Order: sequence, then structure tokens, then C-alpha cells
Amino acid sequence: MTLKIVIDQEAASAPFEQLRAQIAERARAGVLPVGYKLPTVRGLAEELGLAANTVAKAYRALEADGVIETRGRNGTFVAAAGDAAERRAAAAARTYAEEVRRLGLSREAAQAAVSDAVRAVYGD
Repeated sequence: MTLKIVIDQEAASAPFEQLRAQIAERARAGVLPVGYKLPTVRGLAEELGLAANTVAKAYRALEADGVIETRGRNGTFVAAAGDAAERRAAAAARTYAEEVRRLGLSREAAQAAVSDAVRAVYGD
């Protein structure tokens, strides 16, 4: 199994974000199964024609999101991320809801702001 990552140098999003998003999507969809060993930072950087720091930044973001886990010298693996991602999303949503309530926004205004943000990020 190969990652089949494609980095579009002309895209609006940075290469590290493209890499992060593609690995996260494949892991959450099950295309990259739990326990799948990812290439080393240097190996993937060389394969994609990216700087090692770019790949390392994407790996750090994925690890922070609970999508991958590093097991020391054994390597980096796809983690069982579904629950962790859902917990982080719920925590972020609660923080947002508390903040907009403190700001005095109505429920409708808060939901409209979320809908606008989701549309902007997902491109709908």
C-alpha cells in the first residue's frame, strides 16, 4: 500500500496543509488502516519533493489531532483517531458556544457563523 499523496504547488493551501489533510482524510476513511506505518519524515519529504521540515510540521499536526502516533524509533503509525477527533471537535464546539454566548450572540447568529465558517473551509 502506498500513500499516493499529491501536492499541488499552485494550490492556495500550503504543502504541509495539503499533506496533513490528505493523510487525515485517508486515515479517517479507513484507506490507511489503524496501525499502518507511515514513511519517515525524510523519506516522504524526498518522495514528494518537499523540505523535511514541511513533512515534520504535517506529522506534528496529525499527531496533535490524534490521527497518527509516533512510537519512538519504531516509526509513525496511523492511530485509532475517530474517537479522539470527535472528542476534540466536541470540545472545540463547546468552547465556541460558550464564547459566543458570552458575546451576547443569539443561537441563530452563532449557528449562522458556524455555517459560514464550514462553507468557507469545505468549499460548499
